[in-house]
Amino acid sequence: MFKLTDFDFYNKTVFLRVDLNSPVKDGKIISDARFRAVLPTVKKLVEDGAKLVIATHQSKPYKGDYITTEQHAEILGELLGTEVEYVEDVFGKLAREKIKSLGPGEAIMLENLRFSAEEVFYKPLEECEKTHFVRKLAPLLDYVVNDAFAAAHRSQPSLVGFARLVPMVAGFLMEKELLALEKAYEHGERPRVYVLGGAKVDDSLKVAENVLRSGRADIILTGGLVGQIFTLAKGFNLGDANIMFLERKGLLELVERAERILDEFYPYVRTPVDFAVDVEGKRVEIDLLSDKKELFDRYPILDIGSRTVEKYREIILKAGTIVANGPMGVFELEEFALGTVGVFRAIGESRAFSVIGGGHSIASIYKYGIAGISHISTGGGAMLSYLAGQRLPVIEALRESYRRFKA
Repeated sequence: MFKLTDFDFYNKTVFLRVDLNSPVKDGKIISDARFRAVLPTVKKLVEDGAKLVIATHQSKPYKGDYITTEQHAEILGELLGTEVEYVEDVFGKLAREKIKSLGPGEAIMLENLRFSAEEVFYKPLEECEKTHFVRKLAPLLDYVVNDAFAAAHRSQPSLVGFARLVPMVAGFLMEKELLALEKAYEHGERPRVYVLGGAKVDDSLKVAENVLRSGRADIILTGGLVGQIFTLAKGFNLGDANIMFLERKGLLELVERAERILDEFYPYVRTPVDFAVDVEGKRVEIDLLSDKKELFDRYPILDIGSRTVEKYREIILKAGTIVANGPMGVFELEEFALGTVGVFRAIGESRAFSVIGGGHSIASIYKYGIAGISHISTGGGAMLSYLAGQRLPVIEALRESYRRFKA
């Protein structure tokens, strides 16, 4: 695929697709982690004298964090040290006129891409190519740079639609993410330990199946809702309150699949030996073999327990490669951050080459000042898709564009 160093961008109109989808509280963006991640690419293009058109999505329609990109433009401009003008349009006349009027080294930020209906749906490249969005903007562009690794598992107009119309180039972040994942997934030193937590249980089961069957993982440690599903699959009762919660989430149907993984790969999948529940705002740890198990009937599980952290820590410190996605519990509540912080700190202290991904994972790393991680990935869903052995539409589009324009 093309790299940024392959081209001279001076006085060229460049569409830069990034993923600045960020956490929002009370209408305000509360993390600039993804902005900092794409900053090297933005700086390179501005300093090279590109006429820069920056585009991102933010959340989905009808959600509380579905806001305009005005704040995104302000935050990026502050980090960049130069103005990034917010344009209240996606591909209409206002947007096109602003693009045409850009001078070398100037940058604009288009409106939230998901304000355009075409950008909400997943379609094959051929259909994305025919959208109004792509047909209106493509004639104005010399290059497309894609640095939206976190959205690489999606096929939408802004992500893949330009690939056969103008040269599509991987940004610095895209390149860095792919190199780190390839190193861990294909060439990592053994033993290779995968830590699967969080709430994306279906995706995590796909990862477990793929990395175990292909011999890419030596052991899998589980936490979060992933750990609860595997614990149920082992035959432990997690009580009425927790089973009802998992049922409401539509996750109980995955227990049978987890059982099949355990049957095929026991003992390479490790599950928590104790959990922490919230008893009237206080952390109470319950061993799965203790007499306190009846508390599971009334109180929700919000974390793995201390014994589990210690067992996982022993395994992690002996690892050669570690891949982790998702927290061990509800780390946002300080009482229930022990599992996530304990496991992630152990990863940071290990000698292993480590990759950690997932929005919640990243948030916990920054919140608790965890150091020593080799690579912090910006993409949770994209990372899980990659580790599950699935093709990523954006990567396929970058390769297709290279084949089309390499001459």
